[in-house]
Amino acid sequence: MSKASSRIKRRISAKNTLRNICEQQSNFLIIHYSCESFYDTPQGRTPRITSIAIRYFDTAQTKSFSIHKIAEFKNVPFEQIENHYDELEKIMLDEYFDFVSKHSKYSWIHLNMRDINYGFEAINHRYIVLGGVPTEIGDNLKIDVGRLLVDLYGTQYIGHPRFERLCEKNHVTMSHFMTGAQEAEAFNNGEYVKLHQSTLRKVDNINTILVRAHEGDLKTNSTLIKQYGISPQSIFQLIQENWIFALIVFFLGIIITKVIDNYWGTPAK
Repeated sequence: MSKASSRIKRRISAKNTLRNICEQQSNFLIIHYSCESFYDTPQGRTPRITSIAIRYFDTAQTKSFSIHKIAEFKNVPFEQIENHYDELEKIMLDEYFDFVSKHSKYSWIHLNMRDINYGFEAINHRYIVLGGVPTEIGDNLKIDVGRLLVDLYGTQYIGHPRFERLCEKNHVTMSHFMTGAQEAEAFNNGEYVKLHQSTLRKVDNINTILVRAHEGDLKTNSTLIKQYGISPQSIFQLIQENWIFALIVFFLGIIITKVIDNYWGTPAK
């Protein structure tokens, strides 16, 4: 398969996935979580998880799990959370995996949650370390927004950090939004509420980005060439997806047909 054909195949697949999400919203959940920095954890320990947010795509209702809520419920003062972290984190993850087990048929939309550093595997591993037995989510039920956008718009559709830059370019609210470095600092400072608010903001913004992409309103730095490539198949796909180009081709066809008719249809004298 040529590079151009592979590019178009990935774009078509991403378009179909996006269409399925937005047309069958009741089947999809959006998940994001915050954690301790995975670069600075002592002795290679997996990062502690501080909060998890899960949003129903169709209703916008959000279920959240967080250290500070568990601490409040258990009457643990905020300044003592660090001394009880494992216990509180275990209870939080108990609740999260109970939710997962009750939503086994849903598809999970996420942002770059792909590995043991940051992802579903990291959450599972942390739960095992704390003595729990995780409920697995099948890989076929996971949809990575990061990869989806690359397949739609090409690798250069926005600068890094991509999600933050994309939100800014599209004037999506950044209230309570924190970067990875800011979240790591907030964890070190015990600012668990800020971490939780950032996590909630990000599931909302993921939803907004997906809807705008589906409706064709998402602004990126990508050109048509970067999105489609240059090949006959690319041109055909561009015409199929864009009614303006389809109209241009239609009228060009009429003009060319008339020119040919006038030239070849004129009787010889």
